[in-house]
Amino acid sequence: MISFVIPAHNEGKCLPATLDALIAAAEQVGRPYEVIVVNDASTDSTGKVASQRGVRVIDVAHRHIAATRNAGVREASGDILFFVDADTQTNAGAIAAGLSAIEQGAVGGGCHFHFDGQIPWWARILLPIGNVAGRLRTIVGGAFLFCRRAAFEAVGGFCERYFALEDMAFVKALKRRGRFVIPRETVLTSNRKLRTMPLWRALAILFRIVARGPKSYVSREGLWYGPEARDNNG
Repeated sequence: MISFVIPAHNEGKCLPATLDALIAAAEQVGRPYEVIVVNDASTDSTGKVASQRGVRVIDVAHRHIAATRNAGVREASGDILFFVDADTQTNAGAIAAGLSAIEQGAVGGGCHFHFDGQIPWWARILLPIGNVAGRLRTIVGGAFLFCRRAAFEAVGGFCERYFALEDMAFVKALKRRGRFVIPRETVLTSNRKLRTMPLWRALAILFRIVARGPKSYVSREGLWYGPEARDNNG
């Protein structure tokens, strides 16, 4: 059994394409699977969209991405876990590559992504560089991650101390348990976080990540969890 876990807060706009792509890809792969949308305190159509597509919906009120991911796993039945962001469209090749890596002994892995639509000029330059550096250092973002359930439990899941970059901490923990794989296949993710981001802000975030990593996000301050934050669909 494969369990696909999708954390979602106010993702009514992006979730239809995400679920349609995932279900089509999973059917093509032809393995038993389940899709779990963890609806985290949404005030839009997120839960309705998921229910209309026949996937399982779990309602939580964490406003905390690590806790939301972990809540999905607690309800999951699969021995192999895939974590897919609510604005990320996967494909059969990426799923099959993940399964192949697991069956060949990897504890987990993840796919790099490319963006839908236009992205700023600086992102078009930095993204390929980041992907090459990530492959050399075996680092990948959280848009599409996979692992054995046993490995997930061994590392304690996503660390709920962090309010962001929990995926980075999770990847690092998995790598201590065994081989972590980044397949050549890629997935498609939304450009919404980049299309209005100025270069200075991107560089500030990058510096923060390089300087302290997940340890720089042990508070909700300045993140999308607080009441001052913009809606994810904004």
